[in-house]
Amino acid sequence: MKIIALTDLHGGINALESLAGPLRSADLVLLCGDITHFGHKREMEDILQLVLKINSSVFAVSGNCDYPDSEIYLEKSGISLNAVTCAFRGYTLFGLSGSLPCPGKTPNEYEEEEYEAILDNLVIPRETPLLMVSHQPPYGTLNDEVSSGFHVGSKVIRNYIEKMQPLICFTGHIHEGIGIDHIGKTAIVNPGPASTGRYVLTELSEPAKDVWTIRLSSPAQH
Repeated sequence: MKIIALTDLHGGINALESLAGPLRSADLVLLCGDITHFGHKREMEDILQLVLKINSSVFAVSGNCDYPDSEIYLEKSGISLNAVTCAFRGYTLFGLSGSLPCPGKTPNEYEEEEYEAILDNLVIPRETPLLMVSHQPPYGTLNDEVSSGFHVGSKVIRNYIEKMQPLICFTGHIHEGIGIDHIGKTAIVNPGPASTGRYVLTELSEPAKDVWTIRLSSPAQH
């Protein structure tokens, strides 16, 4: 199974159109938040409809720069992974929207206690491999390190990953936190802003074989 994950598109329609080739080739497209740039339902709908014209197998979480009504649109469209689980080709997908509070307030923020409550209420099947989509990265990896050197990730999300050990956590939010890190056996992957043409291609085997590869793409590669 081939997965393309995008994060931090920030309303970049031109960048999205340039990614049509990779998106079309995927079995599954994951949108990891900040799909709009401080956009509401209408902006989310416009972008989502463009993605769905390219590939109809899409799941998403919203980011801190997506207004709550755009999250509601994702839910009504049946593609939101926020605080829910979904079965897909032998894998279990689940996710978290928004981010921790930012220095400048953004429209879709959560406290650690809210993330903890969401994760505590998730019913996760343990018989299938897990794939996590979280706009907010976990604490203490290269993916949550800002340019000043501070780590700004969620300790609650990190604790959950340590306990549940999903195969992969696709994340974003921290634009400079590009790359692949690990928490135990879990790969933490931030492809970098899709607004600059970045994405990640993940190829998974049949779930029982548990073999996969991850390749980050830069704007020059498509």
